Amino acid sequence: MQAALRTATGTFKRNASTKAQSSLTIGLIPADGIGKEVIPAARQVLEALPSDLMPAKIQFEDLDAGFELFQKTGTALPEETIQALKGHCDGALFGAVSSPSHKVAGYSSPIVGLRKKLDLYANVRPVLSAAGAKTASGKTRPIDMLIIRENTECLYIKDEELLTDKDGHKYAVAKRKITEFASKRAGQMAFTMALQRDAMRREVTLGERIWKHKPKVTIVHKSNVLSITDGLWRETVREVYESNSEFVKSVDIEEQLVDSMVYRMFREPEAFDVIVAPNMYGDIISDGAAALVGSLGLVPSANVGENFAVGEPVHGSAPDIAGKNIANPIAAIRSAAMLLENKGYNAAASAVYRAADKVLASGKYLTPDLGGNAKTTEVTEAVCREL
Repeated sequence: MQAALRTATGTFKRNASTKAQSSLTIGLIPADGIGKEVIPAARQVLEALPSDLMPAKIQFEDLDAGFELFQKTGTALPEETIQALKGHCDGALFGAVSSPSHKVAGYSSPIVGLRKKLDLYANVRPVLSAAGAKTASGKTRPIDMLIIRENTECLYIKDEELLTDKDGHKYAVAKRKITEFASKRAGQMAFTMALQRDAMRREVTLGERIWKHKPKVTIVHKSNVLSITDGLWRETVREVYESNSEFVKSVDIEEQLVDSMVYRMFREPEAFDVIVAPNMYGDIISDGAAALVGSLGLVPSANVGENFAVGEPVHGSAPDIAGKNIANPIAAIRSAAMLLENKGYNAAASAVYRAADKVLASGKYLTPDLGGNAKTTEVTEAVCREL
C-alpha cells in the first residue's frame, strides 16, 4: 500500500528549488471552521518526524485569512499574509474557508486569491483506495487516480453581473475565461505526471500496483456545447500531447464529456489514471471522487506553481462539526506530506504517508465520517506514534 500511496501522491511538478534545504519555513493558514483543528494536527505530525527522516529544521509561521477574518476586519486575505508567503516561507498549508453561498459585498475567497497571487496554476488531487476505508457503495474498489485541475481561470475568475432587462426582470451573467496559456500548462503537467507515475510504478512488482496498464490521460470537457471555450481547452491539451513524441509513444489519451465523466467515474473508477480538467469541472469531479475512497477527510491536494506550493485538504470548513474535535485530520496530514515531497524531503513524506495508512488500516482510530468515534486529537496522536 505504501508504494501505491507514493505513486498517487509523489508525482506533482517539481522545480529547481526542490532540493532539500537545511531549514524549512511553512506558513500555516488554518482559516475557518475545522481548518483550525486539522492544520494544527498536520503541524503536530510534522513536529513528530524524527531527525533521521527529516534532517531540516521546520519552522512555522501562523498567518491569517478566511471569511471569519473578513467578518472581523473587512479583509479575507491580508496583504501581510501574501508578503509573508512570498518573502520568507518555503511553502504553506491552508485549512478551509467558509465562503458564503450568497453575495457578500467586498468579500472574495482567500484560497482563490492565493492561487492567483502566487500563480498556483494547478491543483493536484490524488484519489487512492486505502485499507480501512470503504467506498460509498460499501465495497472495496482498486482506485489510483490523479486529478489535475487547472486552478486560475474558467468561471472562477468571478466576473459576474446582476442586470435587469427592459421588463424589469433580473438576470445574471458570468464570464468564463479559458486561455491557451493556462490550458497548455495544465496539459503539460498532466502528461508529465502520467510518465512520472509510470516510472514510480515500475519500481514495484506488477502485483503491488493498482493501475497495471500503460499510463493514460483523460481530457475532460463539454465542447459539444461550449464549443469555443471548452473547444480551446480540448484543442490546446491535445496539441501538448501531439507535439511531444515521448507523450505520444508512452501515454494513451482519451476524452470524456464532463457529464459522462462523472457517470463513468462512479461506475468504473478503476478505468482512470490521470484526469485533467478545467477549473470548475475539476473541482466538482475531485470532490465527488472522494466518495469513492470513503470520505473527503481522506483526500489531500496541493496547489502547485513553478516556485511555490500550498497543501490543502479537499474538504470544506464543515461548520456543523467545527470545534467538536471530530474532524478527520488525515487529508490535512497527507497534504503536509505532499508539501514535503514538493520540497524534496521524500523520506519524511513517505514516512507520513505510511503512518497515516497504518492508522487507517488498523481500524481503531476512525473519525465519524468513516464510521468510527475517534477524536481528531486521537487520530493525530496515533499517526505520531507510528512515526
